[in-house]
Amino acid sequence: MQKIDNMYRHPAKFKRVYFSLTIVLLFISVAGYAQRTINDVMDSTTVNHLLIISKKYGSLSFSGYLQPQFQLAQSKGTQAEFQGGNFGDFTNNRFRLRRGRLRADYMMLTEDGAPSTYFVLQFDGTEQGVAIRDFWGRYYENKWKILAVTLGLSGRPFGNELQLSSSVREAPERGRMSQILMKTERDLGVTFTLNPRWKDAKLKNFVLDFGVYNGQGLAGNGEFDNSKDYILRLSHKTYAFKNFTIAGGISTLQGGLDHRLPVSYKMEQINDTWKMVKDSSTATINKVAPRRYYGADIQLATKTKSWKSEFRAEVISGLQTGTSTTSTTPGSYPVDNKAVALPFYTRTFNGAYFTFVQTLNSTDNQLILKYDWYDPNAKVKGMDISSDKGLSPADVRFDTFGFGFLHHFNPHFKAVLYYDIIKNESTQIQGYTADRKDNVLTLRTQFYF
Repeated sequence: MQKIDNMYRHPAKFKRVYFSLTIVLLFISVAGYAQRTINDVMDSTTVNHLLIISKKYGSLSFSGYLQPQFQLAQSKGTQAEFQGGNFGDFTNNRFRLRRGRLRADYMMLTEDGAPSTYFVLQFDGTEQGVAIRDFWGRYYENKWKILAVTLGLSGRPFGNELQLSSSVREAPERGRMSQILMKTERDLGVTFTLNPRWKDAKLKNFVLDFGVYNGQGLAGNGEFDNSKDYILRLSHKTYAFKNFTIAGGISTLQGGLDHRLPVSYKMEQINDTWKMVKDSSTATINKVAPRRYYGADIQLATKTKSWKSEFRAEVISGLQTGTSTTSTTPGSYPVDNKAVALPFYTRTFNGAYFTFVQTLNSTDNQLILKYDWYDPNAKVKGMDISSDKGLSPADVRFDTFGFGFLHHFNPHFKAVLYYDIIKNESTQIQGYTADRKDNVLTLRTQFYF
């Protein structure tokens, strides 16, 4: 009692003791915590149970992971852009360093222990070079405890798979659709997040994100037109029932690309036949070629540990603008090999993924099953796709069936053996008249701290 009384007589000393106790409690509460999404904030003083540097009302922590892997393709020169990169013309096997991440997190707290400011810097280093992956700051408004503002290079709040961190994702890569629509997942811009943070808030499990971004993400050197991407996402945090948990959300992206030419292409139906039609009009210049995405996602999981089942699904459809040869969102304004500007092609697309993860008795062992599809041009299918209709490989649908086994050797090392069976639809396009031999086997290890 005398010690407590002395604390009250010396407020500064009491605050130091209170802050230290808060640190200890937070340290205990995050046992088993892992960063789930690329925009997650670490606990104010810990990263994977490790206390690094702490001072009054603030802390600095470090984390990282390394992903060495070996891959074997079905044939030499396999086009495996969405399985970690294309193989060389005379190669069907390779060692790669898929990712090498080092991340620093700094959290500043208010005197009463509430989050005030957060800062993240993350690098990615591979045999191909070193690049920044995250560089953002977040401000928490603490008067009403409802608003947070994130500025800089950060993850775009669309759907679930795009935000799921590669350090915890079971399959080696995100699906083809996710990589095509929003390559590199991150972008420069600002995100406003509305989420009540007081204890008894009735809507504390609902999160509304609204963001404005350049659009090209890390796929380009910088913004190349005046159009911006506007993303809106309404999601519900994980809600626990007696035997299972559920989470999910709905998302939309409204954006586009500025035309520089008096030429554009889009699908039109002529005499009951869908074709890619050229539109030549001077009025096209400076108009916006649309990118409109609409998506919904859900995540279900049982509450058991030894035989836990988890199911994740997401569906996205809308309009995508690319070029004649690809539907991938361009990182810079597209030009030919003579630096001449190319026209935009707008297509109606749809796609989805379904992931099932089954823990096998021990939480160290997981069975992975995944199916995804991406149809870049929903107006045409199969043998209706031909070059005489203005179509190309950019209009071919792909379905990917993946399965694998993941084992955790210890809390800081895991490995996954995973096989992708990739099916393209048969068309009249040269090189796509039958299914290509482009299946890929991946053996990936991951060290992390």
